Amino acid sequence: MAAKDRLAVLTAIIEQSVIPVFYHPDEEVCINVIQACANGGAKCIEFTNRGDFAADVFLRVTRHFAKADPSVIMGVGSVCDAPTAGLYIAYGAKFVVGPMLNAEVARLCNRRGIPYSPGCGSATEIGNAQELGCEIIKVFPGASVGGPDFVKSVMGPMPWTRIMPTGGVDPSEDSLRKWFSAGIVACGIGSNLITKKLLEAKDYQGIEENFRKTIALVNRIKSELAGK
Repeated sequence: MAAKDRLAVLTAIIEQSVIPVFYHPDEEVCINVIQACANGGAKCIEFTNRGDFAADVFLRVTRHFAKADPSVIMGVGSVCDAPTAGLYIAYGAKFVVGPMLNAEVARLCNRRGIPYSPGCGSATEIGNAQELGCEIIKVFPGASVGGPDFVKSVMGPMPWTRIMPTGGVDPSEDSLRKWFSAGIVACGIGSNLITKKLLEAKDYQGIEENFRKTIALVNRIKSELAGK
């Protein structure tokens, strides 16, 4: 996937289904974690825009993967305004995620052909996001706005909606089955798979295995649901 155009990125997110959500101030740690995620089958990465000089870290990491592993698709999360979105797009972000809906961010991303997934917590917000051209809607915080029951309630009258919750999604079969049964197309998972213990031990193989197992589990759940 050399060009990583909008449609290709959206397809990759849906096929991957489990999106790593991660930030670390150390460039080397970021590179090792992201490579571990990619090796485990999670090539679409949501780099969280948090901490001082996060954009500079993102730029260096994105430059690294452009040469070392071009199959990695770097996106950015926690984007609240258009200037920040524009900066990260200039630095190589192929998708943008935010904790809330911002019309200026949506217009900027549409102009540049970049997928934008805003955080929404009601049917009205989701509808507004869709009017602005958002294909995959982030439900945030996933557990606080109603969890899988909220997704089911939205999917009833709005079955065309593609939802990606972050917050409240555990990598257990019970949690994943409830969310995907409700109708989500993907989910963001951070510290439940990229754990503090694994990071402190620099156990990147452990992170890789976590994503490999979780993606395999989600694929099995999706296959079973499709067979119903």
